[in-house]
Amino acid sequence: MRHLLLFIAALFLCNATAGAQTPTASAKTAPATLRVDIQHGGDAKSEHYALERVVLEPLPWPGNPAQPLDTTNRGSQKFEVVDPDSGRVLYSRGYATIFGEWRTTEEAKATQRSFQESLRFPMPEKPVQLKVYARDAANAFVPVWSQRVDPQALDVERTSRPAPGKVIAIRNNGDPSRKLDLLLLGDGYAADEMDKFEAQARALADHLFSVSPFKERAADFNVWALAVPVPVSGVSRPSTDIHRASSVGIRYDIFGSERYALTLDNRAFRELAQYAPYDAVEIVFNSETYGGGGIFGQFSTVAGGNEWANYLFVHEFGHHLAALADEYYTSPVAYAAADAHRVEPWEPNVTALLQPGNLKWKDQVSPVTPLPTPWPKAEFETYERDVQARRKQLRADKRPEAEMSALFREEQAHVEALFAGHPHRNAVGAFEGANYAATGYYRSQMQCLMFTRADAFCSVCQHAIEDIIDLYSGE
Repeated sequence: MRHLLLFIAALFLCNATAGAQTPTASAKTAPATLRVDIQHGGDAKSEHYALERVVLEPLPWPGNPAQPLDTTNRGSQKFEVVDPDSGRVLYSRGYATIFGEWRTTEEAKATQRSFQESLRFPMPEKPVQLKVYARDAANAFVPVWSQRVDPQALDVERTSRPAPGKVIAIRNNGDPSRKLDLLLLGDGYAADEMDKFEAQARALADHLFSVSPFKERAADFNVWALAVPVPVSGVSRPSTDIHRASSVGIRYDIFGSERYALTLDNRAFRELAQYAPYDAVEIVFNSETYGGGGIFGQFSTVAGGNEWANYLFVHEFGHHLAALADEYYTSPVAYAAADAHRVEPWEPNVTALLQPGNLKWKDQVSPVTPLPTPWPKAEFETYERDVQARRKQLRADKRPEAEMSALFREEQAHVEALFAGHPHRNAVGAFEGANYAATGYYRSQMQCLMFTRADAFCSVCQHAIEDIIDLYSGE
């Protein structure tokens, strides 16, 4: 039965990407893909996990068999698939969660909620122990939940439905098991807008591979696109009383932040994504309004029709793929910043600078660069206070999106001019102001795509991204 499923999956992939040279070699040898859907809930002070279901996905495992273990130490959580007889870890990955963000909101102080999550791994040949870890107060991983998973159990869902849409090969560079497979899922596109989705997906992929280090590592990626039409064009934006039926659940106003766009319907998103090979997913949604979001190891999102779509796509993908922290700190966010109890962040591009002599990116720092590193912080903050006030007024007055975009362009030009010519403009050091905090956290360079709407990642972020690319495509 298993060999038959693999053959059917390989046959589907050939048909779904007709006209492209779709890799099918891995389908002959790769194990099946097992997905464990869980509920992760609680409130600001407590959390719990529960098994929802175990699903056999229709396609073979797309992951790299040479790199089953994640040694990057990233994520607020990690999971391990363990052989209970020997204790050997068969597979592991770090990740972050929507629940982890939500529990820092005001709502979480008085309400309990649960959020759906999925843990995917190559299907084992016998029962395994699935172990989930979370960070403690010192940011060390500690076990929080464990579940026996039997791949032959009667309640494993094995129904294989026809693919709901055509999988488009945007970039096909070979066997998924040797590539980092990026899936662009569409949402909010009506039946007569499928060409629009494909055009936006192709344009965004082209931009991604114009930005380092993706540009240099383009051959290590496959990019696929998949969308199913919705009845009415667009996505929900509750703050403006816009409500639309969705294919994967995308909406604005997540946690009350009007530009934060995610799906809270993990089942809908996974049920569509499973028909394409993927290691990472970015949901491209049909809107001209600035918005997006990104969760490490889960997915990222971008408003495909916005003027800043290219920037948003790459920035949010940085969160999702490489666990990059936001380096800005003057804009409001949907969830709380880190508290006064400073520990070294697990994100690779920010630091609490608790040990200046042992900076996590010390191999890139010149001996003559001071730590902390001076930069025009006061001037920047004075200007940003004015920008934030103007943004707030534009929102209150419900001004056209074009006026907000114009403000963003003005803001970026001003910041670039402010930084230009500064002695440490291109230095790698420790610049105070990052991770949503004006003090106590530091970024590695004065300017970066994770700090402002710049067009390039700093060198520390580039190295962090390459580590993840290596995890999925390296030998």
